[in-house]
This record gives sequence, C-alpha cells and structure tokens, in this order.
Amino acid sequence: MIADADAITAGVSIGALQVQSLLDPLDNRVLLCHALALSRVGLITQSERVLDDDEAQRFAALVRRRIAGEPVAYIVGRREFFGLPFEVDGAVLIPRPDTELLVELTLERLPPQGRVLDMGTGSGAIAVALAHTRRDADVTALDVSPEALAVAKRNAANNGARVDFLHSDWYAALEAGGVARFDVIASNPPYIASGDRHLSEGDLRFEPVEALTDHADGLSALRTIVAGAPPHLRPQGWLLMEHGYDQSAAVRALLADAGYAEVQSWCDLAGIERVSGGRLAR
Repeated sequence: MIADADAITAGVSIGALQVQSLLDPLDNRVLLCHALALSRVGLITQSERVLDDDEAQRFAALVRRRIAGEPVAYIVGRREFFGLPFEVDGAVLIPRPDTELLVELTLERLPPQGRVLDMGTGSGAIAVALAHTRRDADVTALDVSPEALAVAKRNAANNGARVDFLHSDWYAALEAGGVARFDVIASNPPYIASGDRHLSEGDLRFEPVEALTDHADGLSALRTIVAGAPPHLRPQGWLLMEHGYDQSAAVRALLADAGYAEVQSWCDLAGIERVSGGRLAR
C-alpha cells in the first residue's frame, strides 16, 4: 500500500524500496505520482492502495534514473513556472523559480498593448508566462534551436498563450524581417563561463550545454544583446537580462558603457542580484 505521500511501505518490490530510500521526499512523491498517473491529492486519497508488480517496477525505474542524476523535470517531462505547466525535455533548460523575477520586472515595465521580445526563449517559459498574464500584449520569442522552438510552441498552445515565434540567432531574423520595435526586451541567455565546474554537476549535466554556456567568459551573449538592442527598442524601452550570481557589476558596466539609463540590478528570493537592466536613453 501507499502509506502516505512521501513513502511506500508495502506492496512494492524490495528493489523499489531500496532505491526510493535514497531520494528526498519531494522527488519520491513526484516520481510516484508520475508512475501511477495520479495527482498529489490522488496519491493521498489512495493511501491504502497496494501497488502491483508493474506499478512497482515503473516506479523503481524512474527512481533509478533520478539516482543516476537525471533531473526530475526531464523524467516526468514537465515543470511548473509562474503557476503554469510547461513541457520540458533535453532540448530546453528546465525553468527555474529565479527566472520568475525577470517575468515580474518585465510585466512592471510593459505598457498597455505593449510589445515584448523574449530572446533565447528555450521552453517558452518567459514568453508564455508574459502572454498568459497580459492578454493585451504582443509577445514575440526567438531561439536559434528548432528543437527548442518546437517545445515552446507546444507550451504556448497548451497554455492558451498567443506568442509569435521566430527561428533566429539573436537579432538576425528581426533585422532581416523588419520587425517593429519593442517596449521591453527580456532575455535569460547562456551566461555560465566555459570550464565552470557547475557545468559538470547536478542537473546541469543533462541540460543543453548551448543554453548554459557561451563557451567563453560567460558575458559574450550578454554583450551581443546589449549592443544589438537599441535599434529594436522603442523610445524609453527597457532591456532586462538574467545573469549569473557574480555577474551583476559586469552587466551593469556593459549597460552603462552602451549609454543605457536607470541601470540597476534586482535580487532574487535568495538575495542574489539575478537580473540587471536599463532603459534606452532616447
């Protein structure tokens, strides 16, 4: 049976019991819900249910994948972001709570019927969250990866969000297509420096490396975005970018040197300066 939402105490093969004990309770519960196709509430209400051999084997297989290091989000194929469900797979980064700060800052600066661009959209988390929250807004998102764009388009459709997607290497498609200017440009680009030990640790080992690192000093994508934004921003438009925990000063310097006004950084829930931005000074 399922004794509670966090543990299996009977009805499961000894192999499953051995592997599940190595996981934290949250991972254990998420994987068990996925194996049994149950919601968390369903798991609790069926606490007396006895797992058959097939169910126990499915759960054990999922747990072994987690023990091998595979992120839970990839195992179950989804992650919540800004209160919305998102499909995720190995083609896209897993949306993280820290990035919700970028969405909130963008919403604060987006005027009625405003236009916003999400650069390097990945799963579409930022663009879809914006479009879902602000139905009046014109949201455009771009990415260089066709595989990522396919995931993002499904997430927009599944969440009933209206987003225009472009296949583009940063500003290339905008310059070729003559797309109108934006009130806000937001981006969570690759910002981990080449050789950073974090790339070989934890969940990052399974995420698409091109979305994590610029294969340089961690600032090259941010430089490209800062330098290329002015022709694509409306007067007084904002550029907002997520970056690494130790990059805020460098990003502010990039913005200031490029002539942006009101340059500043904002802290995430952990008190780390996670997003920096500035306003076009004309």
